[in-house]
Amino acid sequence: MADNSFISSEDVSTQVFDWGTLKWMATPEVNDSVRFSAGVVQLEPGNGHDLHTHPDSEETLYVINGNGEQTVDGDKQDVGPGDMIHIPKGVEHGTENTGWETLQLLAVYSPPGPEELLAEMPDCEIVPAGEVPVRNE
Repeated sequence: MADNSFISSEDVSTQVFDWGTLKWMATPEVNDSVRFSAGVVQLEPGNGHDLHTHPDSEETLYVINGNGEQTVDGDKQDVGPGDMIHIPKGVEHGTENTGWETLQLLAVYSPPGPEELLAEMPDCEIVPAGEVPVRNE
């Protein structure tokens, strides 16, 4: 990639899970981002992921579209477009789509790293850049 300042979703691979997809568009590998990673998360209606932690990274989520329920350290709150959630490192958290449309989030990790761990999970399928991911329901 000659100029890594402008990244298209077609430039990066897609992580596909049974609950949705992730496209990491700012990482050390994609554009030499060293202090954070950022990507778009899409959770399908009625889906979410288990409570988990990131021991070495804090996370910020910004809700782009859809509605859901966010849990941070045992506190559950409804979230929707325009809401931002900050999750300190090591704090248990999880997201669930409670709406009828795709819940779309911008996720930022600082420092980067958890996106690599997600790619290594046994239930993660990597769809190469430029290919359209197809989820098996």
